Amino acid sequence: MSTIKSNDNKNLFILHLTVFVWGFTGILGALISIDAVQMVWYRVLIASISLFVYFLATKTNIKVSKKQFFQFFFTGSIVALHWIFFFHSIKVANVSVSLICLSSVTLFIAILEPLIKKQKISKGDIFVGLLIILGIYLIFKFETKYTTGIIFGLLSAVAASFFSTINSTLVQKSNPSIIGFYELSGAFFWITIYRLFDKSLLTETFNLSPTDWFYLMVLGTICTALAYVAGVAVMRTLSAFRVALITNLEPVYGIILAFLLFGAKEQMSGGFYVGSLLILSAVFLYPIYKRRRNKS
Repeated sequence: MSTIKSNDNKNLFILHLTVFVWGFTGILGALISIDAVQMVWYRVLIASISLFVYFLATKTNIKVSKKQFFQFFFTGSIVALHWIFFFHSIKVANVSVSLICLSSVTLFIAILEPLIKKQKISKGDIFVGLLIILGIYLIFKFETKYTTGIIFGLLSAVAASFFSTINSTLVQKSNPSIIGFYELSGAFFWITIYRLFDKSLLTETFNLSPTDWFYLMVLGTICTALAYVAGVAVMRTLSAFRVALITNLEPVYGIILAFLLFGAKEQMSGGFYVGSLLILSAVFLYPIYKRRRNKS
C-alpha cells in the first residue's frame, strides 16, 4: 500500500514538474528572438529528432499502418498551426495574454467534441462555456492594445481543441508517444512546405545567436520531447481527473514566471485579471463537473 502511495506521490511530482515546464514554454517564446514560424520549425525538428533517438535507445517499435501514418501526419499540420498562433500571440502581445487565451481550449473542446462524436452538448458544458466567453469579453474590453495577440491566442486554442479531440480518438488504438512523434514530424513537414513556398527557408542561414540556440534546444528537448514522454508516463497510474486538474495549472505557472521575469511588461489591467479569474475558475470547475456527470 505504501509503495503505491509512494509511486502516486512521485508521479504527482513529475506531473507538476511537467506542467511547470509547459508553462515555461511561453517564457521561451518571448525570449527567443526569431519569428513564430521559424521558431516552431526549429522546435518540431529538434523534438522529432529527440524522440527518434529516445525510441532507438529504448528499442521501441514505431511502425504504424498507412492509415494511421496519414492520420498522425495530417494532424501534425493542426499542431503546427496551434504553436505558430500561440508564439505569434506572445510576440504581438505578451505571455500572460497568450496563456489565458489558450486556457479557453476547454470552451472549444466542450463545443467541438460532442459535434465530432455526435453527442449532445450538456447544460453544464454551456454554463462553463458562458463563463469562459464572459472572461474573454472582459479581456477584450480592457486590453484593446492586445487585440491582435488575443485573436491569435484564441486561434491557438481553437487549433488545440481540434487536435486534442482527434487525439482522444487516436490514442485508443496507438501509443501516445508514437502519435506524438509522427505528429511532430508531420508538423515539421508542413511548416517546411510553407517555408519553401514563402522562400524563407531558401535564405535560412542557421546563423542564430548562441542564446537563441540554447533556448531552442531547451524548447525542443525538455519542453517538448521530454515533457511529452513524462506527461504520457504518469497518465498510466494517475486518474484522468487528477491529470486534468493539475494540467490546468499551466497558465498559472506561466503567468507567475512571466511576471517574475518580465515585470512591468506583464502587468495588466484589473479587467484582465477579473476575466482571467473567470476563465481559470471555469477551467478548474470543468473536470470536477465532468467527473460528477460521468458518475451520475
